[in-house]
Amino acid sequence: MKKITKQTYLDWYKNMFFWRKFEDKLASVYIQQKVRGFLHLYNGQEAILAGALHAMDLSKDKMITAYRNHVQPIGMGEDPKKVMAELYGKVTGTSKGMGGSMHIFSKEFRFYGGHGIVGGQIPLGAGLAFADKYNGSDAVTLTCFGDGAARQGSLHEAFNMAMLWKLPVVFIVENNGYAMGTSVDRTANHTDIWKLGLGYEMPCGPVDAMNPIKVAEAVDEAIQRARRGDGPTFLEMKTYRYRGHSMSDAQHYRTKDEVEEYKKIDPITQIKDIILEKNYATQEELSAIDKEVKAMVNECEKFAEDSPYPETQQMYDMVYEQKDYPFIS
Repeated sequence: MKKITKQTYLDWYKNMFFWRKFEDKLASVYIQQKVRGFLHLYNGQEAILAGALHAMDLSKDKMITAYRNHVQPIGMGEDPKKVMAELYGKVTGTSKGMGGSMHIFSKEFRFYGGHGIVGGQIPLGAGLAFADKYNGSDAVTLTCFGDGAARQGSLHEAFNMAMLWKLPVVFIVENNGYAMGTSVDRTANHTDIWKLGLGYEMPCGPVDAMNPIKVAEAVDEAIQRARRGDGPTFLEMKTYRYRGHSMSDAQHYRTKDEVEEYKKIDPITQIKDIILEKNYATQEELSAIDKEVKAMVNECEKFAEDSPYPETQQMYDMVYEQKDYPFIS
């Protein structure tokens, strides 16, 4: 694995803090009805993305995930201003304002989307990996999904074929404890989701996903296995989200005390403590990073606010047109 250096820690701190504040800003503008529809935020789960990105080769590796998908393309290189604009439904967005919160997509940076169908991205991720193997590429696809999606039948079909064909894919379940509002122990007679891989003799295991170091180590091992041609891995990222499933979630299924307890092991705080302990930066220098991040988020908001909405004609440009269609006189 690439060495975790002083710069790695500083980058992790800045990136995770930016992702957190980016999502906080979205929550704020959602309440103002500047962002419409559903809004699913990533607060608390940032260590998964930070660690995974450290292990990936961003010049070729791919990622696909569910609809909690705003910060992943930013991490892979997409302009955060475009992501914010997409959420606003503006023409300067990643999909010209036609995708919105649940369908961020960036072909340029190999981020193959948020997907609104629960578990729908699991076989698609296997398909991306199949294409790479078929075309002779050594790229690896990270296929991420939530604990609720682990109960979908498509997971088993994808696992079976991925093992049969030894596809270069890393399946990652982001187990934040609650599928929408239902705790994991109410959805199955087992709570160790990673054990689903055992039925396919797939390498699998749990990961402390509040710690980006642990995530990086586990994902690196899985990616190297896939690049060697040894097939897929299934990792259960044990994490926690501080906000509800979506902005419309009243969170009656858990207590405030539970949320506060998990905040004691917040991934951003963990990295900050290491930085200060190792004298990689002073509190004043970290405060300067905080200020810079907040300014960056404000720039994203201004860009989205100032951008125009799409022209009506764009809606028709997004569908196929057949000149000689026989059923219209």
